[in-house]
Parts: sequence; C-alpha cells; structure tokens
Amino acid sequence: MSTIVDRIKEIESEMSKTQKNKATSFHLGQLKAKLAKLKRELLTPTSGGGGGGGVGFDVARTGIASVGFIGFPSVGKSSLMSGLTGTESVAAAYEFTTLTTVPGTMAVHGAPIQVLDLPGIIEGAKDGKGRGRQVIAVARTCNLIFIVLDVLKPLGDKAIMENELEGFGIRLNKKPPNITIKKKDRGGLAISNTVPLTHIESEEIRAVLAEYKISNADVSFRCDPTLDEFIDVVEGGRVYIPCVYVLNKIDAISIEELDLLYRIPNSVPISAREWMNIDELIDVMWEKLDLVRVYTKPKGKQPDYTAPVVLRRSKSSVEDFCNAIHKEIAKHLKYAVVYGTSVKHTRGQKVGLDHVLADEDVITIVKK
Repeated sequence: MSTIVDRIKEIESEMSKTQKNKATSFHLGQLKAKLAKLKRELLTPTSGGGGGGGVGFDVARTGIASVGFIGFPSVGKSSLMSGLTGTESVAAAYEFTTLTTVPGTMAVHGAPIQVLDLPGIIEGAKDGKGRGRQVIAVARTCNLIFIVLDVLKPLGDKAIMENELEGFGIRLNKKPPNITIKKKDRGGLAISNTVPLTHIESEEIRAVLAEYKISNADVSFRCDPTLDEFIDVVEGGRVYIPCVYVLNKIDAISIEELDLLYRIPNSVPISAREWMNIDELIDVMWEKLDLVRVYTKPKGKQPDYTAPVVLRRSKSSVEDFCNAIHKEIAKHLKYAVVYGTSVKHTRGQKVGLDHVLADEDVITIVKK
C-alpha cells in the first residue's frame, strides 16, 4: 500500500511529464488540487497512539505581538535572541542546541514584543521529518517571522526554508488573493472576473472545483491569481505572514559581498556575535509589525508619554483603545478628544468610538 508521500511523488512526476496546453489544462488543474489535498492530509496529525505534539511547543502568549525566529541549526538564532531579550537560549557552536521553543520579551518603542526562538528546522520538515511539524505549527501563530540565515550560504538555505513553510500553508510577504466563492444549492458554476485572468484557464478553475466537489457556486475574481493561489482560497487554512530574512555573520564577509546581500528583498544583514546592524533590524521589525502607539492624557493634565497603549493597525479604533484598557470603558464613553495625525485640528478634536487612531496620537476619554 503506497503512503501519502509516495502518492505525492507520483502526482508530481505525472505533472512534470504533462505538457501545459488547452487540452491538458483541466487534467493539470485536477492534479494540482489532488496534490494540495494530499499535502493537507500529510500535515494533519492522525489520532490514535503516538507521542503527541512534543514537549515545549505550546507557548503562553505575552506582549502585543509575537516574532518567531526560524532557521537551520547553528545559524545564530539563539545568540541573537539572547542579545535582544536577555533570555538565555543555550547557544553553542554545534547543531541542534535549541530543543524546545524558548520565549522572551523585548520592548520596542514602548511596546512589549514576544520573541520565540524555535528549534532548528531540518530539510523535509513538511514531510514529517525531525520536529519540524511542531516548530512550523508555532510559526503559523506568529505576527512576524524572522528567517535567520548564514551569509555564507543564504540563497540555497532561503529557498529550502521558504519551501518548508509553503508546505505548511504559510505564505510569506503575500496578501490573500481577492477571490470569493459563494456556494449555492443549484444553478451550476458562474465564474466572473473584474481583471483579465492571465495565469489561470477557465478549465483549470472548473477542474479544481470539481476535485473539491463544488458544482454549484458563484466564483468572483478581483485579482489575477496563479492556479496555486486559487487552490489556496478553495483549500483554506492558509496564513499570510510578513517575513524578514536576517542574514547573520556579516563579520565573516567583505564589504563588496555585503553590498550584494542588500539586494535581497526584505533582508537585513547583521552580526549577532559582534552586535552589528541590530538597530536596523529592530526598525524593520517595528515597521513590519505595523503597530500603533496611543498616549493617554487625563483631563487637565499633560500626556503620559512613558507607557503607550499599543494596538494593531487593523484594530486601532477608539473602541479598540477602550477595550485594551478595560471592556467597560467603551460603554460609558461620552466622547474622546484626540490630538495627532488622525484628526484635522491641532488643538484636539471630539470623536466617537469608530474613529481610527494613528501612531503616536494622544487621547483623552470623557465619560457620560
């Protein structure tokens, strides 16, 4: 009896032998959908006997956001995290020093950020090798991923790491495709698009939906996706996470080589050992996390700039601010006075619960 991995290899082999044209587009669409389903089966833990999820992978959440450090063994993750947070994650010059998730907290512009040092990933983690499955399961819950790479071999390792994370449904530095699928009781498939579809054929769309037993639905495309991106929407369970490539050990290379590294998109070259370029790394972390600091100003007093209330930009209304302090405040709010870039008047402006705050706004809450 063939295993799931064998069946995946068979389908990949068949796809590589099949030429893409109008006659084969339906068949290729079906194969890609089958492949996505098999990969999901591979990642879904089976019930029954076994050792469970592994010790040390369930981490209690602290701080407003979390950053996961991922990389192959001995690329300098633990040294970097120890320097940033003061948390001791055992560091040594040999592979597989970190065996469990080590959490720490650092303050960035007044915001508490949780930093997770995840055990070193080995190639083939998405196929169940090593403890990669548990490591990447924690990574899926992070707000930002730092892929730590050795500068002496960054591009080869970068491709392997991206492939492992893609296999677990993590999409790095991508936005969710703007596609809606509304199932209905009858009427067949109605496919509409507001932009020209240049990467995907109508037959491929029908093949994928047939594989997932969707025969009656309204499918609306407001973007130009690839077949894989369309399958992501049908399959579901994908997470879209910003990612920074941390290129460690720049103290071992020349200035000319460093100039080349800066051409890699979303990357920050550093040296954890010599503590070089860490300021730029922290600035990029803040920018990618996209957080909003709001300072409080009690009525008739000066603003308190020492302890900001930190919100996610996607949830930064006055109501979200109130809820971050106490759930009851929003119920008793008469209005709020806001000073800053989110309002027109420099002397402050009265706003309601639905007003969206900007970074470094100052707010006064007036109760009923």
